[in-house]
Amino acid sequence: MKVPFVDLKALHDEISDELREVFDRVLNSSAFVLGPEVQQFERDFAAYIGTDHCVAVNTGTAALHLALAALDIGPGDEVITVPHTFIATAEAISAVGARPVFVDIDPTSLTMDPGLLEAAITSKTRAIIPVDLYGQVADMDAIQEIADRHGIPVIEDACQAHGAEYKGRKAGSFGIAGCFSFYPGKNLGACGEGGAVTTNDAELAQRIRLWRDHGSSKRYEHIFPGLNMRMEGIQGGILSVKLKYLDRWNDERRSAAKEYNIALSDTEFGIPTEMPYNRHVYHLYVIQSNNRDLLREQLAEAGIESGLHYPTPLHLQEAYRFLGYEKGEFPVTERIKDRILSLPMYPGIKPEAIGRVVSGLRESCYVG
Repeated sequence: MKVPFVDLKALHDEISDELREVFDRVLNSSAFVLGPEVQQFERDFAAYIGTDHCVAVNTGTAALHLALAALDIGPGDEVITVPHTFIATAEAISAVGARPVFVDIDPTSLTMDPGLLEAAITSKTRAIIPVDLYGQVADMDAIQEIADRHGIPVIEDACQAHGAEYKGRKAGSFGIAGCFSFYPGKNLGACGEGGAVTTNDAELAQRIRLWRDHGSSKRYEHIFPGLNMRMEGIQGGILSVKLKYLDRWNDERRSAAKEYNIALSDTEFGIPTEMPYNRHVYHLYVIQSNNRDLLREQLAEAGIESGLHYPTPLHLQEAYRFLGYEKGEFPVTERIKDRILSLPMYPGIKPEAIGRVVSGLRESCYVG
């Protein structure tokens, strides 16, 4: 039995009629960029997250980029984030001309360690970007308390945490802004690319709207040189359809994670920890193994797909060599990079598939 890492076909088959209706509506209206479908999604998503505003853009990377740009962060500024994340988090900082500064992650949650944050703050620090990794929100109260003391805005990278909660509040509702990606494999994914910024700051929301559309508030009238980072109408409509199913799909992910947890509880594999203040939505189900690479090879031979998120930390990437970080500076990140393995996880994954993955893990010569 082959087990895919993710199964988007099965997910889309369930709602195919509704998705086709979106295509028909957009074709009939010819509102291919922004337009009523995107506006409706912005209203729906803001209400879901619990913020006053949502600004839809074309990617999660753009969401991070424009949140920084709208805060006038640029050359000479520093922005603190973590080295254990997808490169888009740091790319957005680079895109506005600022310098990424890294702090290590907590060994249990694998999100930003608040205990290391204050030491990284300098007179040049203009923002802090904690990452809600794998579907779990960072310790936002602790991070926000430090940020508030120093008068530094927090931008929440919630690109992997659609519907996750921290102390009863949705991911994306913390800090001055929350940033989301709607890449197809995300918990809430478009049929293509997409992103959004959520915020309670009306002025910030308006500046992001200007930035995404060439700095324009009126056709052919431009307040400043902006960018073209607009969401397509079709993607807005698709996301509104999928948003109705997000809570159910997240419940299915949580049920699958529970099955994995129970089945692997008596093994030497490190299984994910849901922090007591969180409701994890398991964008990824990530275990740890001392023999990760050989284990992954054996799973592949058995027809079981897996993923690595992420094998090379940002401070060790060629792209960020210029920052001057050395190997060994972020010991938690560097320890887990060789141990983490993402198992198949998606809404509707069958118990038989989970059982096959577990059997493959138990049958491996490289258990634990």
